[in-house]
Amino acid sequence: MSVAPPVEIEKKAVSFQNILLGAAIQTFEVSTLGQPFEVVKTHMAANRGDSIPTSLSKTYARGGVAGFYQGLIPWAWIEASTKGGVLMFVSSEIDYRARVAGLSNSWSGLLGGVGGGVAQAYTTMGFCTFMKTVEVTRHKSADASVSTWRIAYDVFQREGIRGLNRGVSAVALRQMTNWGSRFGISRVTESMFRGQDTTRKLETWERLSASAIGGALACWNQPLEVIRVEMQSQAKAADRPANLNLFSAAKYIYQKSGLLGFYRGVTPRVGLSVYLTVCMVFGGDSIKAYFSEKPKANH
Repeated sequence: MSVAPPVEIEKKAVSFQNILLGAAIQTFEVSTLGQPFEVVKTHMAANRGDSIPTSLSKTYARGGVAGFYQGLIPWAWIEASTKGGVLMFVSSEIDYRARVAGLSNSWSGLLGGVGGGVAQAYTTMGFCTFMKTVEVTRHKSADASVSTWRIAYDVFQREGIRGLNRGVSAVALRQMTNWGSRFGISRVTESMFRGQDTTRKLETWERLSASAIGGALACWNQPLEVIRVEMQSQAKAADRPANLNLFSAAKYIYQKSGLLGFYRGVTPRVGLSVYLTVCMVFGGDSIKAYFSEKPKANH
């Protein structure tokens, strides 16, 4: 009785090309629909009494159509051009190592997403996320005319680097659960589409659907996002504690808005997550596969 040879595990190309690819995809994402979703989501998380129509109206009143792109240049561009590359590089490497170790595609994707998300938070996202939140929430501070550069300088003078990375612990938890869920759920959904034929190449609509489902269901961790926004917000209130941490921010949100306050802004975040996941998981995998096959076609 012949024994089938072991399936060779191919490693997706991890190179400088992948880093540039991740940066380009996320910069495209944030420059199109991503930033409007981000601004409305952040507004609702910071102003938990506002509905979606009210948030849209107030955002438009702050600057017209340009109000929906607050923080895009330079902060969102800096963040997108760096965090996308970090995610692609780290998640691809961890995914490959996990599959070599014998884990399934679903578990490998989950671990790759977790590792990529944590790497994003602690290498690139702290300062940029803080400054983007400043852009959306600073109109609630005593002097809304102060530039974000001045606010950043004042925070640095008072609190140093830690102040500029305020909320990074919440960002790390959000990112690791976000991308772990997104990649993991997307892989599970792809496996369901394949059924018994585990080697079948998925149709375009199947991969797109898997990516969108992964993005939407990854929003279960919205409380972490609301806590992150509260920690980084420039809003001033007499009863708002200074130097919020994860626990004091959560306590404050619950006291002011109840349990539902932790889910404010979840609707625009679902839209953002679906769009971002489709760009990164579906678009990223497709482009990486194209460049991986190109050298083979030339031989």
